[in-house]
Amino acid sequence: MVATSRSNLPTLVFLGSPEPAVVVLDALVAAGANIQSVVTQPDAKRGRGSLLSPTPVKMRALEHGLTVTHNISDLLTLQECTLGVVVAYGRIISADILEHLPMINVHFSLLPRWRGAAPVERAILAGDSQTGVCIMDVEATLDTGAVFAQSVTPISDSDTSESLTSRLALLGADALIDVLTRWPVPATPQSAEATYAHKISPTEGLIDWHQSSEQICRQVRALPAYCEYKGQRLRILEACQQPHQDGEVGEFVAPDTIATSNGSVQILRVQPAGKAAMTAQDWLRGARVVVGDNIGK
Repeated sequence: MVATSRSNLPTLVFLGSPEPAVVVLDALVAAGANIQSVVTQPDAKRGRGSLLSPTPVKMRALEHGLTVTHNISDLLTLQECTLGVVVAYGRIISADILEHLPMINVHFSLLPRWRGAAPVERAILAGDSQTGVCIMDVEATLDTGAVFAQSVTPISDSDTSESLTSRLALLGADALIDVLTRWPVPATPQSAEATYAHKISPTEGLIDWHQSSEQICRQVRALPAYCEYKGQRLRILEACQQPHQDGEVGEFVAPDTIATSNGSVQILRVQPAGKAAMTAQDWLRGARVVVGDNIGK
């Protein structure tokens, strides 16, 4: 991680909510940033027990002894801050806030490709060979601001949305600290040829076995992918492509392998409804799969 002294960085506010934003917050604290306030989403019910829980950013900010607020309008009263840093905050920032305090965003794509809420998942689903992070100016419109810096990383066939997001958070933290140590820096406007990473719908996780094996495996890597078997939802956590095997689409051509439109997919890890994640072999011991069964029927 790039190191610097407190005096080299602008006085900041930090806006973020989920775990990837914690990586960037930790980097700013380690770099000696003077963070006047942290803005995050309100406590919400999370997990099986539906207990009211703070965001990961709130928990870490309090550990660092930072001031935390859920009300972004509190920023209008701050006088000493010169810049806001946004990482997966979760809401559009209004023009009046931006007029009071300029902000930069750590965005997890190579803009203008994949503006929007789900850039990591969309990049995997589309089969992109690479992605990255951009440090960009925040405007009232969605992810349209000029870019101060970017960092590129390849997307491997084994990358999941979780592993890729973790890597991008680290890249983004380093790129952000580099930009802040040189602030202000020139920015490059985005081109007009943008693609949009629309929010993932829960129904997008349902596997259509008429797709190609490659696309189904991308779906498993990018989303909470699932199918229905014997009336029960089955999460597919890990899978791989296999050569074509004779069988109808959706048919078990082996106890752990299902035919697709152009081959087959071997299931490696699953999570049955109401149970913990397990290997496919452990699941098969109780699932009573019969070769020739069709998972879609």
